[in-house]
Amino acid sequence: MVWPAMFIFVLLCLLGHEKALAFGFNDVALRAKGLAAAPFKKPATSLPKELQDLSYEQYRDIRLKPEKTLWRNSGHSFEIGFFHQGYRYDLPVKISEVTSQKTREIRFDPEAFDYGANKIDPKVAHELGFAGFRVHYPVNTPKYKDEVLAFLGASYFRALGKDQLYGASARGLAIDTALNSGEEFPRFVEFWIERPKPTVDELVIYGLLDSPRAAGAYRFVLKAGVETVLDVKARFYLRDNVGTFGVAPLTSMFCFGENQRPERDDYRPEVHDSDGLSIHSSNGEWIWRPLANPKRLLVTSFAVTDPQGFGLMQRDREFSHYEQLEARYDLRPSVWVEPKSPWGAGRIELVQIPAPDETNDNVVAFWIPDTPPRPKEPYDVEYRLLWQRETDARPAQSWVVQTRRGHGYVQKPDNSIAFVVDFDGPALRKLAPETGVEGVISVDPNGELLESTTRRNDVSGTWRVSLRVRRLDDNKPLELRAHLRGNHSTLSETWSYIVPPG
Repeated sequence: MVWPAMFIFVLLCLLGHEKALAFGFNDVALRAKGLAAAPFKKPATSLPKELQDLSYEQYRDIRLKPEKTLWRNSGHSFEIGFFHQGYRYDLPVKISEVTSQKTREIRFDPEAFDYGANKIDPKVAHELGFAGFRVHYPVNTPKYKDEVLAFLGASYFRALGKDQLYGASARGLAIDTALNSGEEFPRFVEFWIERPKPTVDELVIYGLLDSPRAAGAYRFVLKAGVETVLDVKARFYLRDNVGTFGVAPLTSMFCFGENQRPERDDYRPEVHDSDGLSIHSSNGEWIWRPLANPKRLLVTSFAVTDPQGFGLMQRDREFSHYEQLEARYDLRPSVWVEPKSPWGAGRIELVQIPAPDETNDNVVAFWIPDTPPRPKEPYDVEYRLLWQRETDARPAQSWVVQTRRGHGYVQKPDNSIAFVVDFDGPALRKLAPETGVEGVISVDPNGELLESTTRRNDVSGTWRVSLRVRRLDDNKPLELRAHLRGNHSTLSETWSYIVPPG
């Protein structure tokens, strides 16, 4: 039988497409399974002293030369830049490009980098590799390709949407976070980046993760825009049991804010990348927990089956609430986790670590399944990460817009604690001023509610719940909850606050 030439051409094109897709998630998963089946091999570092001793600013002065960017001037929407080893990033990461013909490793070349003011001879870096990579895409203007995603350090990565600046980060996996035994930090050891077609606005990235007790395979699909979306598919294999298996971990910083004044004199009213943990449970309830910078390690959790989402959010978008021209905390993104399939029973854990200043990421949130994976057995999870600013995930009715702690004028100061919580949203804006709205408040057994009021703020149109409580044991935390109710229905999300010990 003689095949028509056009049919043969189409068949060859399809075969070429299949060949490009022949390397994919299952190939990475097989490698992860193989890693977990063998003893962990601790990587050795051979970072020269000149690069080890760099400060953060000196490391930032090492930049890839623009003409060495992958896919530069190729007509693609995306370009890939690379990070040099140095500073605290002492281990190499293997990076490959996947095309319709082959998978090829991108070789490290020190001559591709500009070392800036650093007095470093590129010859000392010839045996090194990349520390990570960054993705560029025209998210703010078609005339310039902004950095929209970066993988650098352990399993950390972070992304940006339109008019955003880097803030909170995501991680591949959290193991034994905040346990006395010490945290284990898995790291991405290899990446494969699919070369997209020029007309495609999605980028596919595969990652291989390894650590002493876990290995994992990842598929990331990036779509940058007003909110940047990263779809994550992961499969884990454990070498051994772990204490805490944290899925979809987020990391951020909270130094001080409207609910916690700074310990030292500071012209800035607030300093934080995120101001609260938001949770959307399977029963439809929304929970908002304002963040704090505790004096001691504080670990709290919410038992939730099949959560609809959770995130570390930056709700406060007023520049005047931060007053910092360089950091622009008002432009830091909220990061929202959205499961793509039922996750089952588990809990969302929030870890808050004491931090002396804003240079430390001291907040971590992640999902812990009630039934963690068994060693050598696959554990699959899929979720979506959204870096948001104008489109923050929040309840349709109303939400907390600020939490303030402290007394107003008092003639006789006492040991009570006062809070002012403001709610806003469509459900409240529709109410007539004379509508009866009730603040429903609950206090755990370690506290006593002394007084409370709920009233409309005639200046802003929001509703305010004011409460004053006394803690019975200062060495134990105190948990408070409040929401608005009116017309025999719930009008707001639930404000859930922890007063740390001390």
